[in-house]
Amino acid sequence: MGNSYVSSRDIIVRTQAWSDAVQFYESVLGWRVLRRDKTMVGFDTGSFHLYVEKGAAHGAVLEFLVPDVQLAKAQLLAAGCVVLEEDAAVPRCYVRDPQGLVFNIGPTRA
Repeated sequence: MGNSYVSSRDIIVRTQAWSDAVQFYESVLGWRVLRRDKTMVGFDTGSFHLYVEKGAAHGAVLEFLVPDVQLAKAQLLAAGCVVLEEDAAVPRCYVRDPQGLVFNIGPTRA
């Protein structure tokens, strides 16, 4: 297939109730903050990192890293996936597979 898909330890959740979500994960669950900016807060849960992002909800998003994001996108589209969102500046590409799973494909980290 040309690309090796490897999961990261990151899960992304987007919500319009961002402040409430951040407060819950930080205060109620006591997760340590890894990153904090105006639109996203990342937490260390122990086994994975949960990133809470401001915006329209789309459910939990898993992340898979690949050597070539554009090649992966083309392969996934050919296999029946649908691109939900794309941002070349990040780079990221949110995809829904034929089974309904939403995931992000991003570049392999060095």
